[in-house]
Formats: sequence, C-alpha cells, structure tokens
Amino acid sequence: MPQAVYIEELPSHVGKEVAVRGWLFNKRSSGKIRFLIVRDGTGFLQCVATVKDTEAESFELCERLPQETSLIVTGTVRADPRAPGGYELLLKKIAPVQIPKEQFPIALKEHGVGFLMEHRHLWIRMRRQFAILRVRDAVLWAIREFFKREGFVATECPIIVGTQVEGTTTLFP
Repeated sequence: MPQAVYIEELPSHVGKEVAVRGWLFNKRSSGKIRFLIVRDGTGFLQCVATVKDTEAESFELCERLPQETSLIVTGTVRADPRAPGGYELLLKKIAPVQIPKEQFPIALKEHGVGFLMEHRHLWIRMRRQFAILRVRDAVLWAIREFFKREGFVATECPIIVGTQVEGTTTLFP
C-alpha cells in the first residue's frame, strides 16, 4: 500500500502514488469520468475516476457509495488549478472502511437553523462550518500566544465558568 498522507500534505507528493484516508463528502459523474470529493480533518480533495485509470470495481463503487462513507482512496497526486485546493487524485482504487447504514441527514442545500443545530455534530463537517472552525481556532491560538508571550497566566476561575453548580464536587467530579 502506498504511503498514507493527509490532504494538506498533497503539494509535496505531486506525481507520487499515495493513499488518503477520509470520508466521502460529495460525488458527481460526467459520462465515463466520475468525481469524488473526499475530506479528512485537514481539507477537501477531488478524486478523479476514469475507466482507463481506475480499477473496474472501484469505478463502479464511485456510483454506489453514499455520502459520509469512510474510505481509503489510492492514486496519483497531480496539480490542477480547477480542483478544490489546487490538487487532485487520479484515482486507482477505493477501499471502503465503513458504509453508513442511514442516509446523511444534511443535504448539500439550505436548511433551517433549528434543523442544523439539532444536527450540529454533523453540520461541522460541511465546508462553511469547517472553514469557520479553522478561523476561530487560528484567532484563539493567536490570542493565547500573545498573552503567553506577554507573561500572562491563564486561569479558569469558578466565578467566571458558565456552569452553575452547588459546589466544587459537582463542578469537578
């Protein structure tokens, strides 16, 4: 099996065969070519499956696999400015790890806030929420690093904590 890499590491693997572990985010087909968008914790990757380059069983799987299937995709990395992130994987093989039993409830369309908040644990998998979390993380780390550099000490005073409890045994079980 080729070296397993994260999506964010693909620029240093152009022209090499790699394996990416992730989840099927979206798919579409255009005749004899199929596109899979795979995500891992570091980004999104477009995988291109063709009759010529992809194993027959894997090419057929591209059509059947539901959204959020966990899988390992293997192929050759190539630079393409049209692809999300500027790189894509010329797909050789797909190995499903786990196929979901139920359909993913959040379609790639607009939903009401109430529905999305009920499915918050799934909503953060979407591109916009993924990006928002990355920005928030960067801002929070920058703030913490600034205060650390300036000699401040981080504290979590019980009076400031948002949880109301009877005593410390409830707060710190």
